[in-house]
Amino acid sequence: MADAPSSREVRTYGAWVAARRFTAGVRDPAFRELLQLIDGGPMHQCPPPRLLPDGAEAFRTMIDAIDLAQDEVLLETYILRDDKLGTAVQQSLVRAAARGVRTYVLADAVGSIGTHDRFWDSLTAQGVVVRHFHRFWHHPLDALRRDHRKLLVCDRTIAFTGGMNIGEEYGSSIRARHDVWRDTFVQVEGSVARELAAVFAEGWDRARGPALPGLEYVSWSEALTPASPQSIEAVGARAVQRRWQHAVQRPLQRQLARQRDRRRGRVVRRVIEVAAPDDRAVLVLDPRPGRGQREMLGVLSALLGGARRRLWITTPYFAPPTRALTFLLTAARRGVDVRLLLPSERTDVPVVRHAAHGAYRTLLESGVRVFEYERATLHAKTMVVDGHVSLIGSSNLDFRSFWLNAECNVLVFDDACAAALEASFHTDLANSREITLDEWRERRWSHRLLDTTARALRWAL
Repeated sequence: MADAPSSREVRTYGAWVAARRFTAGVRDPAFRELLQLIDGGPMHQCPPPRLLPDGAEAFRTMIDAIDLAQDEVLLETYILRDDKLGTAVQQSLVRAAARGVRTYVLADAVGSIGTHDRFWDSLTAQGVVVRHFHRFWHHPLDALRRDHRKLLVCDRTIAFTGGMNIGEEYGSSIRARHDVWRDTFVQVEGSVARELAAVFAEGWDRARGPALPGLEYVSWSEALTPASPQSIEAVGARAVQRRWQHAVQRPLQRQLARQRDRRRGRVVRRVIEVAAPDDRAVLVLDPRPGRGQREMLGVLSALLGGARRRLWITTPYFAPPTRALTFLLTAARRGVDVRLLLPSERTDVPVVRHAAHGAYRTLLESGVRVFEYERATLHAKTMVVDGHVSLIGSSNLDFRSFWLNAECNVLVFDDACAAALEASFHTDLANSREITLDEWRERRWSHRLLDTTARALRWAL
C-alpha cells in the first residue's frame, strides 16, 4: 500500500487541481480567492506598479526615493558591496539620516561578507542603524539559513523589491557589454508598502535590531484564514460556505486576532486597501525558514495549473521539485506556450546550470521552449502568466529558495504590468539562444554525466 501523501504534497497538488478547473484560468475571480486560501494574505489594491528591468534606472529611482523620504528608510539586501554603486547608496542613506529620517540597513552576514568593516562603521557613525542577518556567533545552528530578500521601503508608502543586490554588476545590467548581471525590480505603492515594511521587521527582529517605532503590523486581523487542503481542492464548489465565512466566520476570526495582537503589544490598525475582484491587486509572498514555504509552493502550483495561453519564466537557478516539474510539463502538453529563460555559460553557479540541464530533454520532448541568455549573467526571477499575472521577486526555483532562504516576492494582477514584463522577456529572448531537442541529444557524454549527477543532487545545491 502506498504511503499517504504529505501535507505539502496535498497542498501543492490540491492548488494545481483547483486552478485547472477554472475556465478562465488566472483571470477567473475565483483564482484570486484560491490564492488567498493558500497564502492567507490580503490582495492589496494599489496604483500601477512600475517594472524596472534596467539596473541603472532601478538604482537611480531607488536613490531618488531615499532622497525624498521624510520619516523612515528600510533597506534589506543579501549583498551590499562597498563599490561605486554601494557607495552611492551609502551616501543617500547618510543624507537621509542627516535629515532626521529613521534609517535602517539589514544585510545578510554571508552575502555581504566581502564588504569591509569601514563601510559599515561609516554608516553607523553617521546615524544609520545597521544589522547583519544570522551572524555565525548569534545563530551557529542556522548558518545555512540566509536572508535572500532585496527590499527597500520608504515612509511605508513606496517600496521596491526583486532580484537585484547592491553592487556595480547590477547597475547597468542591460546596456553594458561584459561583467554585468541581468535582473529585474518592481516599484509598488500603497498599503502593500506597509506590508513589505512588516516583512522587513521579521528579518530585523531576527538580526537583533532595535524596535521599529510605530510599526503598523500587517496583522492576521486583516488577512484571510488559510484553508485546509481539502477546501482548497474543492474551492470551485463552495459558494454557500463562502457566504457563511464572509458573514460570520471571518469577522469573528478578525476580532479574536485583534485581541491577540493587543495582548502582544502590537499596534493594529486598518492598513489594508483590499482589492475588489476586478481591481489591480498585489499579493505579497514572503517565505522564510519555518513559515511560508508551503504557501509559496502552493501559489506556484496554482499559477502552473491556471495558465491557459502563455507561461513565461525567467530564473537563474532552475532545480525545481519533481512535482513542480511535472506541473510545468503538463501545462505544455495541454497547449500552453511554456518558455523558460535560463542562464548560459555566463552563469555564476555552473553546477546548478547542470542540474537544469538534467531536465532539458524531458522539457523539450514535452513542448517546453528553452532559451539560454547570453548577453550577461542572468539573475532575474520572474514569471508572467496569460498577460495578466506577474511574479517578481527574489525566489529561485531551487531547494535553497524553497526551504532555506528568507525571500520576498510580489504577485501582481495587472495587464499593464504583465505586458511590460512580456516586452522585457521578448527583449531578453533577442539576446538568447534557443535550445533544440536535436542538438541536445548530440551533447558530449561528459556533459550528460554532469547533468545527471547535478540533477540527482539538486536538493543539496
